[in-house]
Amino acid sequence: MVQYNPLSCLPSSAELPDSDDTPVDNELQNLIPNLLDAILALAWSQRTDWFFGVDMGIYYAPSNPPLVPDGFLSVGVERFIGEEGRLSYVLWEEDGIVPIFALEVVSKTYGGEYEKKKIDYAKLGILYYAIYVPSRRYRSKREPLEVYRLENSEYILQPGARVWMPEIGLALGRERGSYLGRKREWLYWYDEAGRKLPTPEELVNQERERAQQETQRAERLAQKLRELGINPDEV
Repeated sequence: MVQYNPLSCLPSSAELPDSDDTPVDNELQNLIPNLLDAILALAWSQRTDWFFGVDMGIYYAPSNPPLVPDGFLSVGVERFIGEEGRLSYVLWEEDGIVPIFALEVVSKTYGGEYEKKKIDYAKLGILYYAIYVPSRRYRSKREPLEVYRLENSEYILQPGARVWMPEIGLALGRERGSYLGRKREWLYWYDEAGRKLPTPEELVNQERERAQQETQRAERLAQKLRELGINPDEV
């Protein structure tokens, strides 16, 4: 008897549109999740069981348009798929693994972050949903960062400026810093002790400072040797 596999009838990621053709109207909508992705790439460099998508469609049903968060995290999936990577995040190609975290960055154009998207992500079963307002000009009556946890099919606002997410093993918070030379408030990941995970830019600066300190130490040593009448090149 021929075995029928219903998954074989579903469209692949290559056959599905990889964009909803809705342009972002604020560059921070890409920069902020890109920074979170870059930090994870350092912190979880030895792990291959996670994927962070930025402005990528999440397909959950062939007949429905995708959900497109500004950023999302899935755990328990392959980080890299082929040389070209994912075109979209298609649930039936990811063993049905729903993202554990979704992020929306509020822009000047209202996108239903507090109503429709919250309902959509809850229906999909995304455990944590974060909404970040990068400018007080946009939603002045909302908290700059709100993190919700899905409990009994409803999102519950979590207390605290930094919210610990045990299922992810990280906390999400905000503070001023620098990314790509731009100094402003950014979102960061934190460990359980509240320490901010370093960014690639911070690690480069730390290495540069270390190298400069080593150079200065060597120069001071060479100067002391010369004062003692010793040629540093002969030591």
